Amino acid sequence: MQPYEWTRILAQYREPILSRSIFELTVTLVPFVAIWGLAWWALSISPFLAMALALVNASFLVRLFMIQHDCGHGAFFKNRRLGDWIGRVLGVLTLTPYDVWRKNHSIHHATTGNLDRRGTGDLPTLTVREYRERSWTGRALYRLVRNPFFLFGIVPFYMFFLQNRLPVGQMRAGSRYWFSALATNAAIAAALGAIGWLGGLDVLLFVFLPTALLGAVTGVWFFYVQHQFEDTVWDHEEHWNVQEAALKGSSYYDLPGILRWITANIGIHHVHHLACRIPFYRLSEVVRDHDILARSTRLTIRESFRCARLHLWDENSRKLLSFSDARALPK
Repeated sequence: MQPYEWTRILAQYREPILSRSIFELTVTLVPFVAIWGLAWWALSISPFLAMALALVNASFLVRLFMIQHDCGHGAFFKNRRLGDWIGRVLGVLTLTPYDVWRKNHSIHHATTGNLDRRGTGDLPTLTVREYRERSWTGRALYRLVRNPFFLFGIVPFYMFFLQNRLPVGQMRAGSRYWFSALATNAAIAAALGAIGWLGGLDVLLFVFLPTALLGAVTGVWFFYVQHQFEDTVWDHEEHWNVQEAALKGSSYYDLPGILRWITANIGIHHVHHLACRIPFYRLSEVVRDHDILARSTRLTIRESFRCARLHLWDENSRKLLSFSDARALPK
């Protein structure tokens, strides 16, 4: 079956179910608020207990981000206006200006796997040739950015705590995106100011910060493995096809049930890129009904850890390689 045929086939799964969407939002937001409050109370017993609860709560924060993600695609509610406002409110919790993120993410969907349109909504990825043509400083900077400790330690903090405070990627696209970023910043500042005033610095350090940081790290990891795997696909504009890039350039991260729930089925990423209007709670129907999609670009947890050492796209072998593998290639 040709990749473009999936667009028609998957259209039948696009319809969101209002009662299901409300249910999924409720069973995510209510526990998140409850655990937040419980962790705050636990500070009176032990800051370590509070931090432990906060780290558990990161799983609900990740799920809230995935619901925000569905709202951005118009997949969570039929009423786009309602979905957008839910997304904006959730953006305060996830430290993400919704309208800015939605625009950048739509560019990501429209350009994923395109070597000539890199730079918005994706992670820096060089080809072997481009890496070799860089100066010593350029190669060193790229190796730093792609180092797993930097990529999953520093980058999540930078993205969610610093970069998201400005409409990066849409700086000149109009006042709408500036308003999105600044209004989100103001809401976050007001919320954190109230929490600090009522509970003190300890609440911010032992409750807010661990939840937000672990949620950010988890988000970056999932975004990474969904496109940065050995047999992914990258092409120049003349050979690039959006459906093929979606099907072959996005992984099916096959996770255990609890992780599928926490991440709102985002691991079924190849299907999501083929038809981004499908609500996350219907993605499992797709792989159940279409076995070929259940076997396509499948990546297990064990296999995914190897992805962290893949850094360069080799246009000859059409594989993502490690620095050492690329070094062994003839020049």
